[in-house]
Amino acid sequence: MSLVSQARSLGKYFLLFDNLLVVLGFFVVFPLISIRFVEQLGWAAVIVGFALGTRQLVQQGLGIFGGAIADKFGAKPMIVIGMLLRSLGFALMALASEPWILILSCILSALGGVLFDPPRAALIIKLTRPHERGRFYSILLMQDSAGAVIGALIGSWLLQYDFHLVCWIGAAIFVLAAIFNAWLLPAYRISTIRAPIKEGMARVIKDRRFFYYVLTLTGYFILSVQVMLMFPIIIHEISGSHTAVKWMYAIEATISLTLLYPIARWSEKHFRLEQRLMIGLFLMSLCMFPIGWISQLHILFVLIALFYLGTVTAEPAREMLSAELVDPRARGSYMGFSRLGLALGGVLGYTGGGWFYDMGHAMNVPQLPWMILGTTGLITIYALHRQFNQKKLESVIISRH
Repeated sequence: MSLVSQARSLGKYFLLFDNLLVVLGFFVVFPLISIRFVEQLGWAAVIVGFALGTRQLVQQGLGIFGGAIADKFGAKPMIVIGMLLRSLGFALMALASEPWILILSCILSALGGVLFDPPRAALIIKLTRPHERGRFYSILLMQDSAGAVIGALIGSWLLQYDFHLVCWIGAAIFVLAAIFNAWLLPAYRISTIRAPIKEGMARVIKDRRFFYYVLTLTGYFILSVQVMLMFPIIIHEISGSHTAVKWMYAIEATISLTLLYPIARWSEKHFRLEQRLMIGLFLMSLCMFPIGWISQLHILFVLIALFYLGTVTAEPAREMLSAELVDPRARGSYMGFSRLGLALGGVLGYTGGGWFYDMGHAMNVPQLPWMILGTTGLITIYALHRQFNQKKLESVIISRH
């Protein structure tokens, strides 16, 4: 094995372990926020949704800046500082007795993500070859699911004693991740040139194909973020227990660990990436419509399983589409900007979901948020279909001339 191949192999193992720590630390805390502040403390869902949406908007919306900074100064310092900043945000969340403290803790956590997330995503592209990238993304997503269920189990168990413990454990895991990166992560350059920050950002903004694709994904992320807000709330409402949310993550882990890789490998041979994305999104949208009428927990979990089946179909394709469109001269900037759809989808999904949840209960129409979520997914599928068909039409026109 050549030195370059050996370095790539070691780098991929490093990324897998690092990703496990990040996912574990995140899911110890965040799935339980809506349960803690809405169900236990009685805060309005729109307030908690706003805090979660603000975190999403800040982290993903400013991702292009974090990526451009990493393009300039390298991945390692940004990752270490970002993880320490997220740890500080989790520690502050333990003290959240007022909405503004919760919002501030979410913002600190988000700023940490602004610094460490884009360079980590760019390292994946740097250290994987195109022909192996789809498999590596599938492995990462399987690991995400396993980390999510383990983190949710730990968080649910700690919540029985004290929410402060939940936050402190999450903070400790990110401190550990920061130490791990400071000690072992080589000083990688994530882009082929060390361009000025403004140049990397301008390169992304001028790439209209990438720009419109990222914005179109807003609807996809409006649905996907509901695993942090609406799903825990509806599970708690039906079951009457905050510990029941762990079964949602057990379902996700089971589906991901058993079906994600086979589905990804099979669909690679039969469907284009954009088709896989739209099929998965259709499944996610379809399961939303009946949830508002469900009163039995086992039926709800069947619908959630359908949602996760759509997720494991769509997510590898979405990641690969983003990676294929990246300019290697500004990997950090591109991967940072690719989070903008998640930023917009997060703030609309969290805040809008919480607002429609409160409105639906006030109007005695609990089905309202779920109908709107399902419709949003279908509209997004239509937008993606038009976007990719337009690209094919343009290709045909160019070939004829």
